[in-house]
Amino acid sequence: MRREEQVLLYQFRDEGKLQAIREVLKKLHIKSRILPEEAYAQKVGFLLGMKGFQTTEVREEGFSFPHEVMLLQNIRGKRLDEVLKQLREAGVPPIKFKAVVTPFNTLWTLRRLCETMQKEHAAMQAAEGKTGNR
Repeated sequence: MRREEQVLLYQFRDEGKLQAIREVLKKLHIKSRILPEEAYAQKVGFLLGMKGFQTTEVREEGFSFPHEVMLLQNIRGKRLDEVLKQLREAGVPPIKFKAVVTPFNTLWTLRRLCETMQKEHAAMQAAEGKTGNR
């Protein structure tokens, strides 16, 4: 039995880009959902609609994360390559922050996942700078 593939989209402000992404996902029979800005306070598992997760009351002050985030559930390996290729072919500009859902990160809040991706991205850019951008 194949698990349902799902993509969560967060912080996309360009309607055209969002529409293009959703059209590609629909063509590939992948469910997609646009998350509201305040979703950052929720656990990833809750946002995916997984059993055993409950809503978290937003207590912390606004979280400012200006980057677009694409969260992919049950999409890995060749299927992930296919999805990314289809997005490129559809002319969708690159999305810097993408994450595949793992049993580990479903327990994180979306905010923690975004902050972790931002740190990893910065570390990769710094490493590329040191190697002379080969």
